This record gives sequence, C-alpha cells and structure tokens, in this order.
Amino acid sequence: MTILRVRHTSTYAYSKPVGFGQHRLMFRPRDSYDQRLLSTALSVSPNPKEVKWMLDPFGNCVTAVTFDSMATELRFETEITVDHRPSAGPDFSIDTSAKTWPLLYPEGMVPDLAPCIRVHHPSTELEKWARGFTRAGMETELGHLLMTMTVGIKESFVYSRRMTPGTQAPELTLSQRKGTCRDFAWLMIEACRALGLAARFVTGYVYVPTRDGKFLRGGGATHAWVQVFLPGAGWLEFDPTNGILGSRDLIRVGVAREPSQARPLTGNFIGSRDSYMGMKVEVNVSSIPDRSNRLPSTENDVSST
Repeated sequence: MTILRVRHTSTYAYSKPVGFGQHRLMFRPRDSYDQRLLSTALSVSPNPKEVKWMLDPFGNCVTAVTFDSMATELRFETEITVDHRPSAGPDFSIDTSAKTWPLLYPEGMVPDLAPCIRVHHPSTELEKWARGFTRAGMETELGHLLMTMTVGIKESFVYSRRMTPGTQAPELTLSQRKGTCRDFAWLMIEACRALGLAARFVTGYVYVPTRDGKFLRGGGATHAWVQVFLPGAGWLEFDPTNGILGSRDLIRVGVAREPSQARPLTGNFIGSRDSYMGMKVEVNVSSIPDRSNRLPSTENDVSST
C-alpha cells in the first residue's frame, strides 16, 4: 500500500480587478478497488459566494464555485491524499470470447458501450495505423494488441508539453508524431474505437518516483491516459505517454467519452480581454508514511484565503 498526496494549485493573474463567472473543478479522485480517497481540501481566493459538489453524467465528482467579488488574482489550491493499491499490470483474465480481435461485445452490453465505440474522428490514416497492430487476415490476441499499441506510442512519438487548452485531432498527432499526454491518450482511444473496441478518456495525476531513478512524462501537471473495456475484466488502464500497463503510478480522477468532458478546471472572468495576464499551474505528487492506525477522513474541507 502507498499513501500519495497531491497538491494542485491553479492561479490566474489580471492587470486590474475583474469579476468571475462560475468555475468548475474536477480534482476529487474516484474511489475504487485500487485507490481509496482518504482526505480532500480546497482553498479558494477570493472568498467564494458558494461551493457545491455534484456528480456529472459519468459519475465524476465536480465542484462548482461561484463568486460575488472582484480581484486581480484567482487561486484554487487543492490537496488530496489517497490509499493507492495499483495493479502490477492489466488483468487479461478475460472471457474466452474476448481474448482475440475482432471482438464482438455481448448484445446486452452494446447499448451502454456504444458511445465509447463510435469513432469521433474517422480517417483512413487512423484506421490504417490501428490495423498495423493486428495480424492481417488472422485473429490477434487482444492483450498483445493493446500492449504493443501502448508501448508503440511511447517509443514512436515525441512528448511535447503544450500549455494551450484543447486536444489535437488524432490525424494531426499521427502526422506530426508528437503531442501531449492528452493527445496520445486521444489517439489511442480513437485507434481502439477504429478496431471496434470500447475506450474512454481518463484524467488524473501521475506519481513520478524520482527517488527510484525513474522518469515519467506528464509529471508536474494533470495527466491523461486510456481505459479499454474487455468483457470479464472490465475497464483496463493504459498510459501510452509512459508505456504504463495497469494503474501503477496513476491516480484516477475523472473518466469521460472525450477529453472536453474531463477538463480539470473550467470557468470565465468578467472584464476586458487585455486584463488577463496568464495562468500558472503547479502539481506535486508525493508519497507519505502510511499511518494505518489513524482513521481516514473523507470530509471536504473548504477554506478561503
């Protein structure tokens, strides 16, 4: 068991006081068998008028913050701790009928999985690239297909951090052979869908254990990766940016059909456009000693500064 702490700070700066519309944050990790939320805290400046929590259509926890004051700086600081018990790799103990590609999902699952099977950016180049991981005219072992695609993206594409919002179309990522973690995740999702597999977008954090001499791409910011659904195993995780199979070093926060539905922070300000001076994001993920004799707290602590 590993206890991980995440500190995530987002700061917007303005040259003169501006007002603020509602902001929505997705920072609270999803409780599951491999990670358990121990505590959360949120600090907001200026003092918010209201803070409320809700579940979106995918079951992600979203925090909505509204304001009634003006300021030259808007700051959100969150701190979470999770009991992280990752799998060493994806469990391919799947149903016999799902071991090879092409895969036909059971009829009863299709209505629920259909939105995650539909290709959002169909292209000949994308399908050709995806089929390159299959055996032409023959059945392909699904575990091998997904592992080679994950590692293939890590080894064949160049990671390039981009601060501008949005996600590249998969065809652009293919042609440029470079992108961010969200670009690589979206490429793999759409490639899997081109092969008839249900896949969805995951946002969260990546733990970079530098003390062990490792280097993972995507640290110091929010991270993105992929889930693929296989009957008998459920949603399995793949991080094509780092070649990670399973949930090792990954803290899952939100899942969605497409990247725009899982943005960590959205909102707007009220004022002149030229007053905006920029945004600074700091993310730190660290391990802390396990205090098993202390009862965990799952309360939401909200403060203002």
